[in-house]
Amino acid sequence: MPVHSLGLRVYYEDTDAAGIVYYANYLKFAERGRTEMMRGLGFAHSAIFAQTGTAFAVRRLTADYRLPARLDDWLTVETRIAAAGGATLDLDQQVKRGEQVLAAFDIQVACIGADGRPRRLPAGLRAALRSAAETSLSP
Repeated sequence: MPVHSLGLRVYYEDTDAAGIVYYANYLKFAERGRTEMMRGLGFAHSAIFAQTGTAFAVRRLTADYRLPARLDDWLTVETRIAAAGGATLDLDQQVKRGEQVLAAFDIQVACIGADGRPRRLPAGLRAALRSAAETSLSP
């Protein structure tokens, strides 16, 4: 899985009074992209939590907003795994309209238990993520 892509439409609820996507909604789009990437690897968040008591929390995020998206635009959220550590996952994400990059994010999510404390990634998930990361980083 070099890059996971998720298509989505910009709805009225995503925009401000000028019909431009409100900046915080790009974070929602990125969250959907990460969630669907995990699902594509065979790991739904709800199942991970039910089976292991493990969840994910954004630990660090860098955002670069470049161009505005507008009402009715068709966007693609691209998600690439940069690295999978023992308890963290680093991702590069872009929100695009066609080939134009509208927003780019470098995100680190941490694996946590139900108590909110750091926890190692479950072994099967870690192996799948590392395999996907190696595929992403291959030339």
